[in-house]
Amino acid sequence: MLITNAIQPLAGVRVLELGNYIAAPTAGRMLADFGAEVIKVERPVTGDELRNWRLYSGDTSMLYRTINRNKKSIVVDLKTERGRQIILDLVKHCDVLLENFRPGTLEKWGLGPEALDRVNPDLVITRISAFGQTGPMADRPGFAAVAEAVGGLRELVGDPDRPPVRTGVSIGDSIAGIYAAFGTVMTLFQRERVKVPLSQRIIDVALNESVLSVMESLVPDYLAYRVTRKRVGGRMEGIAPSNAYPCADGTSIIVAGNGDAIFQRYMHTIGRPDLATDPELQTNAGRWHRREEVDAAIGEWTIRHNRDHALKLLEEAGVPCGPIYTAADICADEQYAARNMIQEFDVDVGAEEKRTVGFPGIVPVIGPASLPIRNVGPDLGEHTRDVLATLLGLHDDEIEDLT
Repeated sequence: MLITNAIQPLAGVRVLELGNYIAAPTAGRMLADFGAEVIKVERPVTGDELRNWRLYSGDTSMLYRTINRNKKSIVVDLKTERGRQIILDLVKHCDVLLENFRPGTLEKWGLGPEALDRVNPDLVITRISAFGQTGPMADRPGFAAVAEAVGGLRELVGDPDRPPVRTGVSIGDSIAGIYAAFGTVMTLFQRERVKVPLSQRIIDVALNESVLSVMESLVPDYLAYRVTRKRVGGRMEGIAPSNAYPCADGTSIIVAGNGDAIFQRYMHTIGRPDLATDPELQTNAGRWHRREEVDAAIGEWTIRHNRDHALKLLEEAGVPCGPIYTAADICADEQYAARNMIQEFDVDVGAEEKRTVGFPGIVPVIGPASLPIRNVGPDLGEHTRDVLATLLGLHDDEIEDLT
């Protein structure tokens, strides 16, 4: 589905992104998705290291192309005095500076908040780091894996009789990026109404705090009841039945039948009216207490049916359920297609000819379907000449010296 008149709520906002890897670039991607002009600054020769992560062929990974979509790429060496001056000159023309260096790095380069404020007293400065810009752990480096552990998530992922495991994506980075984008837009909104002092224009996003913020009542449960949550595999502690169940064709399905009324329909559907009417199972607390018994009954039913038939019966009964999708399933799904959530581009993948590749659409949806992606992540330095000539008036020979 092609949407020709793209809605761009952030049109006119210019962002200078100094971020690498996933967290800050995710924030930049979200701002770019909704119309902001995001100028991504990359180091000469190698660029953002994400260009080489999960690189199966060619010189730029699909991970980079995905997270840096809708942006421009320029090459500037921040380790040189001339490069840092270019950044200060660009800041004069920007609304936002976005970075995820280790705390103190920008200050060491003479690009700290006070220096940036002197050249642009309205600049929003969004900073992402492992543990924040202040506190006893501020100076420590850290990636999402560490933040997910310190934020409490890792302890809850996996089976109880095995060591904690990680989710299959850098979820801590992505969550921090979303918070950074929200904080940026919030401050831009405030800036339109009042004069905002520098201290309130610095958005300080910590990876570990971002993870902690989505841990629901982990800490309150501990402080109120001295309850320490444990890993429970595919379940969610205190909620039953909600799990993955195997089917006859070798696939598995997810069924969330933990609502009181839903549970009644669920048990009748799987041929266990005795469980539907059992007094102890009328509440979630009782179902959690007998979760092994209930899950075993469900598994005995699902294993007799293939995936599609089991889902059909459950859907007809109004029981929330769904397949466990692979990438191929997502690409073939009618719901994603109807909302423009897989958008195709011809991309250089290191072969003789470009390949048509689908990329995940823009979220949230505004209007009937996902807004169109304007471009996938750019080639290294693709826009250097255009940006520096247009905004700073540099000549070709000056630009050549920088790159």
